[in-house]
Amino acid sequence: MILFHSDKYINYLKRVAPNLLENTVHSTNAQKDSEKFNVGENDCPCFPGLFEFSQISCGGSIDAAIKLNHKSADICINWAGGLHHAKKQSASGFCYVNDIVLAILELLKYHQRVLYIDIDVHHGDGVEEAFYTTNRVMTVSFHRYGDFFPGTGDIKDVGEGEGKAYSVNVPLLNGLDDISFVEIFKNVMESVRQRFRPEVVVLQCGADSLAYDKLGTYNTTLRGHGACVKIIKDWGLPLMILGGGGYTIKNVARCWAYETGICLDMELDNELPLNDYYELLGKDHKLHFDAKPDVKNENTREYLEFI
Repeated sequence: MILFHSDKYINYLKRVAPNLLENTVHSTNAQKDSEKFNVGENDCPCFPGLFEFSQISCGGSIDAAIKLNHKSADICINWAGGLHHAKKQSASGFCYVNDIVLAILELLKYHQRVLYIDIDVHHGDGVEEAFYTTNRVMTVSFHRYGDFFPGTGDIKDVGEGEGKAYSVNVPLLNGLDDISFVEIFKNVMESVRQRFRPEVVVLQCGADSLAYDKLGTYNTTLRGHGACVKIIKDWGLPLMILGGGGYTIKNVARCWAYETGICLDMELDNELPLNDYYELLGKDHKLHFDAKPDVKNENTREYLEFI
């Protein structure tokens, strides 16, 4: 973890945060650290097993990178990963340790050029920031932009120094539908593939970019979201698939099941099988759901062509 994050921050997560939870730390320094590292009374609360969760999430992504490096797999999936907001010295947006950055650092041991793609509704700011000055990692983020967390990801943010033109931001608006999403994704990613010529791809599949998400503002379905995954899979490059955001849990489960099927060249049955979590899937026990009716797509033809 400290290949990217600071020693002090990781030690804080490991030692101090659990004690804060049990109210056994009352010092002023502990309070200051809580504010400095952004863990506590905010969108990054302390919870039992926080450090162990971070170990599992990161371990999955690092192990996925090792398997891709050693060519023991073509595609590796870690749905517990994709925590793209975590910064070098602080937590952010429900993300504590940035498994994506750690996985990419592992991939760079064997590959000259790594491509990172983010289709979460939020900008992949932590990953972009980590690789903002290098030309060996290209970051491409498709995200809702405007008055929306984390507030970064302007189209003009393109990297600095050796990394100039190696950060690509695609700022999108409310009501994005499948047709618009797939079209702009296909166009941008084909240009990226031809110009950057990646050797390995990391794809963050945050499911908060689906319709009905409690925090998202798009109107896409599993078919549109999954089409983006299929486009990248069809490149035939070593591929790491990661989770990320998603706050209408029954649809997160649907999305990642469907996209696991895409990675395996399997078309999943639309009738969901009986399982231990059947009641949590809502009234409609189908895999797919329709977009919201009567939602205006603010991403006009002119806007998308400009982007």
